[in-house]
Amino acid sequence: MVHSRLAGVRTVWQVTDDGDFFCADCGGDRRYQRLEGRRRLTVLAVPLLRRGTAGPVVECVSCRSRFPERVLVLPTTTRLATLLREAVHSVALGVLAAGGTEAEPARRLALEAVRDAGFPDCSEERLLTLQATLAARALPLVATEVGKTVAALTPHLATPGRESLLLRGARIALADGPYREAERHMLNAVGEALWLPPADTERLLAAAATASN
Repeated sequence: MVHSRLAGVRTVWQVTDDGDFFCADCGGDRRYQRLEGRRRLTVLAVPLLRRGTAGPVVECVSCRSRFPERVLVLPTTTRLATLLREAVHSVALGVLAAGGTEAEPARRLALEAVRDAGFPDCSEERLLTLQATLAARALPLVATEVGKTVAALTPHLATPGRESLLLRGARIALADGPYREAERHMLNAVGEALWLPPADTERLLAAAATASN
């Protein structure tokens, strides 16, 4: 009688892609390999009949844990930081473009937001140059572009994070007095890009206005 261990199904894995991803088991950014496998019936370790395919799976090069391919949709921590930096930068510039730069407090808050987001070397001169470029364009077009930048980050933010980003823009707008119509238009576009219901956007803008008085 042939011992059961003499026969079995063996999977041969082949690397089809590689790159960087966020490994949940390691808790950080790591290299990955995308693997696809072929199953074969083996007898005495000799591969014989095909038994279909396996995978694809994503394997962490560091810890060798394997994950479904959908993990590659999630951004790495490096990519997430970039998305957040770009979103804050875009909101600050968009609100300045809508409200103007005459008031020093608005310029200061916008500059602080941009520096805190990951542009520590950004100068006021550079910020105003970028703002002037945006201000020369039609406001609806600027609002659309700001919304696209923010929307790239939105799926990766919890609701408190989305609200915080909108409130940061609101504080910049309120630094020189009550909301202007153009500033409200910009902030409503940001709220929409953040997947906030209109009622929630209005509530947050009203709360920010009350707090600034």
